[in-house]
Amino acid sequence: MIRRSFLHIGGLAAIAPLNFTDVFAPAELSLPTNVNPSHVDQVLAAATAISGMDNELGGGGVVRDVAARAMQWSAGLLQTRFPEHMRTDLFAAVSRLGIVVGASAFDSYHHDEATKTFRFAADCAEEAGDWHLRAKTYSFLARQAVWIGAPDDGLTYAEKGLVRSDRLTATEQAMLHTARARAFGKMGNVRDTMAAVGAADEAFTRARPTEESPWMAYYDEAQHNGDTAHALFDLAILAGQDPGRAARRFNTAVNGHTDAYKRSRAISRTKLASLLMAKGDPRQAAALGHDALNEVGRLTSRRAADDLRQLGRFASKHRTVQEASALRDRIAATVSA
Repeated sequence: MIRRSFLHIGGLAAIAPLNFTDVFAPAELSLPTNVNPSHVDQVLAAATAISGMDNELGGGGVVRDVAARAMQWSAGLLQTRFPEHMRTDLFAAVSRLGIVVGASAFDSYHHDEATKTFRFAADCAEEAGDWHLRAKTYSFLARQAVWIGAPDDGLTYAEKGLVRSDRLTATEQAMLHTARARAFGKMGNVRDTMAAVGAADEAFTRARPTEESPWMAYYDEAQHNGDTAHALFDLAILAGQDPGRAARRFNTAVNGHTDAYKRSRAISRTKLASLLMAKGDPRQAAALGHDALNEVGRLTSRRAADDLRQLGRFASKHRTVQEASALRDRIAATVSA
């Protein structure tokens, strides 16, 4: 059992106990006899590399295999001898990798594995006394719960992440309020969704990129608009609210995401097409849908593929519109598996 060593640090230990002995069994791995700073650097480098591949290619294929192996090796370091002064950096690095690996498992629909990995990352963050990594982990747990149809659990995770929000950066607060908005949106709760979007927007106006950890750089204007647009999308579809709110934000996301975030751009484009197909001009939606297909076809993201299936279902309601029918047929041929 990995012992607690920071019961006096910031009150994190009072929130959740650490209990993950042998969560990731490091069988047949070339682990060092003693951990040194270079091993911490390797864990962080792996996290950066896997995150980049995941955002650009999706979480399946080679990304999944590389991520799983890196997680096993890094978790194995926690059961190896290391100097006490390295404890914080080591646990923080493994937490950071766990967030990335959990995200790739989430994207490839290995949900049990993703949840286990995110929780492991949260425990490591608490062992390190790192509120920022803890917040990021609970943000992902919230997003995943909403995605798999458990928005109430998603809301709980988001609220956990906001514990002691005074210790979080403005961007991290915005990220977690967005997670709350997405949970409320999936419930069709108009008032609380709009309040959470407002809180996210307010926090984002206070964002100072120079104060952020490097791994929060992804949460820029494009990301914020795309994430909040998902919540507003659900209000438009489930509660008959103004689709223009979500459309404007999705459009900002599509135009703002660079090639480093192809999956995010493709998902925002697909959701914008779905919104237009359901609530606007199906011909314009079809044109956007073809653009989304061109990008998603190069990804291994099951989330992106499922969003395309949703677009296909909306398109099927316009049987007399040739453009919509052609898009539906192409989606069926592209993501039939």
